[in-house]
Amino acid sequence: MPGFSDFIVYVDESGDHGLASVDPHYPVFVLAFCIFNKRHYSETVVEKVQKFKFKHFGHDLAILHEHDIRKERGEFSIFSNREHKNQFLGELTDIVESSNFVLVSCVIEKKRLRERYEYPANPYHLALAFGLERIYRFLKEKNQHNKITHVVLERRGQREDDELELEFRRVCDGANWFRQPLPFSAIFADKKTNSAGLQLADLVARPIGLRVLRPEQDNRAFRVLEDKFYCRGGRDNTGNGYDGLGLKKFP
Repeated sequence: MPGFSDFIVYVDESGDHGLASVDPHYPVFVLAFCIFNKRHYSETVVEKVQKFKFKHFGHDLAILHEHDIRKERGEFSIFSNREHKNQFLGELTDIVESSNFVLVSCVIEKKRLRERYEYPANPYHLALAFGLERIYRFLKEKNQHNKITHVVLERRGQREDDELELEFRRVCDGANWFRQPLPFSAIFADKKTNSAGLQLADLVARPIGLRVLRPEQDNRAFRVLEDKFYCRGGRDNTGNGYDGLGLKKFP
């Protein structure tokens, strides 16, 4: 029986995966996979996130959700003024920047997907397959591909979770680019799970979507992420070797 790999993957999304209606202001579905070395994650990342929470909330039970922070809801109604919020966001961005993780993200452009295919696939399932294939490439480079790597996903509802688990197993059983089994194991976590990895994955997903939608717009959060995207063989002379690999856009 294979042992466990040195890595763990945390996954979160941005946008709605449904195709019945497309939000004209955010017509994409983004799935972000943050790949952490377990030792660095447990010894460094978790500690940084906890210290940040103790400083700003007095406890470490607050869940860092990008949407709630942006809308200043719940725990995040603490900001006394714009300067206070900017300081909070700056410190959070510093944590993301200083945390070592490899980023794989898939952006499904839903309007183009509907236009191109008569029977388009579920955007979440598409993004999942693209992501797992790229993570497997990364694990092969690290000689960790013969061990089990856990992939942590947020629960969304019983029906959606059942469908996603079925798709996850289908991809791992051989319905992938490699046409071979992939050594991943899915873990479904409640949205209230206080996981530093899930919270960081939540924070990085939307900036990626905004970059794809409005590439000319200043996006500091995305600039912080650029050096984290998975790229094989090093970056090209533009500093970007991740297009199509660490950052997959479809169609």
